Amino acid sequence: MAEVGKLPTNKEEKKEDDKDTLDYEEFKKLDISKEQLKMLKQIFDSFDLEKKGEISVDMIGQILDMLGHRLTAEELQGIVKEIDEDGNGVMNFEEFAHLSARFLVEEEEDTEAILRELKDAFRLYDKDGLGYIGVDLLRDILKELEPTLKPADLNEMIKEIDTDNSGTVDWE
Repeated sequence: MAEVGKLPTNKEEKKEDDKDTLDYEEFKKLDISKEQLKMLKQIFDSFDLEKKGEISVDMIGQILDMLGHRLTAEELQGIVKEIDEDGNGVMNFEEFAHLSARFLVEEEEDTEAILRELKDAFRLYDKDGLGYIGVDLLRDILKELEPTLKPADLNEMIKEIDTDNSGTVDWE
């Protein structure tokens, strides 16, 4: 809020007038999409129960858990120390976005690495280089990877993968 007799700066006006919108340009260096930034804002807002623009660092573990990252107590403590440099026990959205973006980028890199490995594995089984493998071979591969799979679950997986019922599965 601007003080009496003092004109608000553009930044103050922006905070007052536009609290619920995000300036993507400010967060561009995080290397995440607008959709991811919006998702982070929604998560942050859902934990900012008093609508003060800050959340307790005690919530970090729960939030990261929601994003699919289970951390040990030691890892979590290290993150809290890093985020809460001044020791006040809270973080604003910018701090939260910086923290969360690291995990989103790591997840994306992990997914790309997994896809590369899967494609390489696919090529090993596609010995003739035809660009596809039979569902029987895929069934054997899945059984080998997860011996405890029940036949019904295996059949359901095959059905989801072989959507055209051709009896083959291509990489694409």
